Amino acid sequence: MAAGTRLFVKITRESLPQVKDKYPFIYLERGRLEIDDSSLKWIDAEGNVVRLPIATLNTILLGPGTSLTHEAVKTATAANCSICWVGEDSLLFYAAGHLPTANTRNLRQQAMLSCNKKSALEVARRMFAYRFPDADLTGKSLKEMMGMEGSRVRALYQQKAEQYGVGWKGRQFTPGKMELSDTVNQILTSTNAALYGILCSATHAMGYSPHMGFIHSGSPLPFIYDLADLYKETLCIDLAFSLTREMAGRYNKELVSTRFRQRVIEMDLLARIGKDLPLLLGEAHAHRTGE
Repeated sequence: MAAGTRLFVKITRESLPQVKDKYPFIYLERGRLEIDDSSLKWIDAEGNVVRLPIATLNTILLGPGTSLTHEAVKTATAANCSICWVGEDSLLFYAAGHLPTANTRNLRQQAMLSCNKKSALEVARRMFAYRFPDADLTGKSLKEMMGMEGSRVRALYQQKAEQYGVGWKGRQFTPGKMELSDTVNQILTSTNAALYGILCSATHAMGYSPHMGFIHSGSPLPFIYDLADLYKETLCIDLAFSLTREMAGRYNKELVSTRFRQRVIEMDLLARIGKDLPLLLGEAHAHRTGE
């Protein structure tokens, strides 16, 4: 991948999050993860050693060219840090390691809700209401709510373009050829993909399945796309337009990476997901079953 299209930057001692930071994830590629006493150390391809504050990390995203020892997995598990295997810059999500403490309660609940048309529609309505609290969704079908969403999202793109004085010709993305898109679309593609990777890690850690959605269907990760839409406006859409103006239309991987990470941390995304999912799924389940 060309250097100008990278989202995540190389981990060094200088770029490593400090202990005072509450860090949702860290991305590693082309190196080896080993133990160092009772913690972890990362040895990159040049032999540089970076000790990782494992107690402050929620998830480790392992990219291409990485390897890890059995003891490293045990240490990460003991610190309640999940490990996910992803593509370069987390643009693809391959697999996740389940923690031994995981149970199937949330998975069963999600399956029961998604397989029942009435309860699935209730969850979908909650998701739309989360994003558009002023909209009257009473009695609306899923198709009607998706139509309302499409109009609002198109209006949001146009609003952000006018707010930041950035040209906008619509969402464009050619798989494998991100450089053909304009700067706004490049940032949207990169940050959306990174958000999907984080959400995959979070849902796995909480015992839910990325494959059982309530709004999206016919795609590999419908539940992830459902959840991503709850947070995209701040983490991806607003960021894409504001950064395009700041970068004067020239893609800057370090700046995109830094600002995206800042927004994820400022939003406290993983903690927010932990609060949102029980509200979106738990209360709907309790209402349906009378629990």
